[in-house]
Amino acid sequence: MNGSRHLRISLLAVTTAALLGSGVTAAVAAPVAQPSPAGPKAAADASVERLIVGYEKKAGEAGSDAEAEKDARAKGRKAGESLDFERRLGTGAALVDLGDDLKGRPLQDVIDAFEADPDVAYVSRDTRMYAMAAPNDTYYGSQWDLYESTAGMNVENAWTGGATGQGVNVAVIDTGYVSHSDLAANIVPGYDFISDAWNARDNSGRDSNPADPGDWTTANECSSGSQPSNSSWHGTHVAGTIAAVADNGKGVAGIAYHATVQPVRVLGRCGGSTADIADAIVWASGGSVPGVPVNTDPADVINLSLGGSGACQTVTQDAINGAVSRGTTVVVAAGNSNANASLFTPANCSNVISVAASDREGNRASYSNYGPVDITAPGGETAVSSANGILSTLNSSTTSPGAETYKAYQGTSMATPHIAGLAALMYEKDPALTPSRVESLIKDNARALPGSCSGGCGYGLADAARTLSATGGGTPDPEPGGQTFTNSENWSIPDGDGRYVYSNIQVSGVSGYAPSDLQVAVDIKHTYRGDLKVQLVAPNGTLYTLKNTSASDSADNVIGTYTVNASSHLASGTWQLRVTDVYSGDTGYIDSWSLTF
Repeated sequence: MNGSRHLRISLLAVTTAALLGSGVTAAVAAPVAQPSPAGPKAAADASVERLIVGYEKKAGEAGSDAEAEKDARAKGRKAGESLDFERRLGTGAALVDLGDDLKGRPLQDVIDAFEADPDVAYVSRDTRMYAMAAPNDTYYGSQWDLYESTAGMNVENAWTGGATGQGVNVAVIDTGYVSHSDLAANIVPGYDFISDAWNARDNSGRDSNPADPGDWTTANECSSGSQPSNSSWHGTHVAGTIAAVADNGKGVAGIAYHATVQPVRVLGRCGGSTADIADAIVWASGGSVPGVPVNTDPADVINLSLGGSGACQTVTQDAINGAVSRGTTVVVAAGNSNANASLFTPANCSNVISVAASDREGNRASYSNYGPVDITAPGGETAVSSANGILSTLNSSTTSPGAETYKAYQGTSMATPHIAGLAALMYEKDPALTPSRVESLIKDNARALPGSCSGGCGYGLADAARTLSATGGGTPDPEPGGQTFTNSENWSIPDGDGRYVYSNIQVSGVSGYAPSDLQVAVDIKHTYRGDLKVQLVAPNGTLYTLKNTSASDSADNVIGTYTVNASSHLASGTWQLRVTDVYSGDTGYIDSWSLTF
């Protein structure tokens, strides 16, 4: 690997022949984790260069880089390895360099040393994620995915209402951006978060230039036995679906063709790392990342057409939660392995809109993951016919940048920017929308898939026109004694790992301060409710514990109304219900909750 030691998340490539069942491989759409298709165990056993360590807030290592360095060295001595503190992530976690590649027992010894420390909240491998589609070489001249009545997303009718994405910024966290005249007018400054120069292929680490130099690879370059691949220009294809310029007499039209796209580069040669992706999410949404200038144009929407196998890591979930708390909607690809989406991250993270892919007839695309996804959007299926793919902006070169072109791709990577573009249209119509409201409107206004979906396709096929018609300012429901605001979306609660799930309510139209007897009605379906800690988060971040954990409370469900003295807070703003499950073995979800002022 030319000296690079990172465990990578790279382009997920499924093949035309593989989709047809012949067993021959040719890059076309994206399935499981790379470089080896062997699945989660192979990824876990691969060499790992770095660990992500989250410390308890009270620990000195949580706020001091010097203490984190001291702790890393101490843990290394205990495990018989040489460890170094590398840097602080935007979530506050520490990135620890393992020195030489570790796997098997030596790696587990290091992990055990951290996990035995009560000051350590979590420790996880800095793993790789992959773009959720790979290119094919067919041209395509019609954007059926926007207008066809059978399985298009009804975007043309959404445009008739005047929404084009004006004033909305969408961050595409991907391979970066290669210059294209059909996109250039809508591109705003982004950032390159790839911290490893070999991975980046631009002879530098992180910098303010998110240009895509190409992500081609040679045989055995990413791992022993890995196949060569051409440059994908994946981020540029995704960006074109969102915001390619319209009415300019050329090329294609983006769904939100007056929105801006902020390219944020995290995927390079052989993919990208969890740590870099987490920092990119934090930065794109307006959060602070050590050593990186503040993003002066935070994204309203983040598009993540990438992923890998395994559970949602705490550092990724923390980054997503932070983004959502800042008002950014996070849209992610479900994955292209024809498998349950719960096995792939970040599709299995909370507080995201996960997107499955449909074909031109409205069936679940043969490669698309299924199950616990939120929504389905056109992803195409070029294995059936090249005319059935998703056409967007691209580059013609197989290595470093060449002439611009257009090509049809397939994948959940292509479905995801359809939803990101729709979210941009929604934010233009109602800038006060919250991420949870965006998600509920998209899901509640979907239509049934005209074809078949085995395994589950969420709420159905997204319908842009219906969703835009229903989008409008979050009017509260008046009730005796005050105004009531409700979030009735279902949010799964991660089982027993201490992660938080957040459900948001945007309060508007209530003047002055919240009352001293704010009523918080909670309906949580969960076996053994003593496992749960339930808190209200005020708009300024103040926490009110509504219910604490109790080892002796074995009853089911948390259903009740709590009274909170919230008189020190302005009523208007984003309020959150925060829930964590501290013991494994019982599961559930937030069914609904409300605030009455």
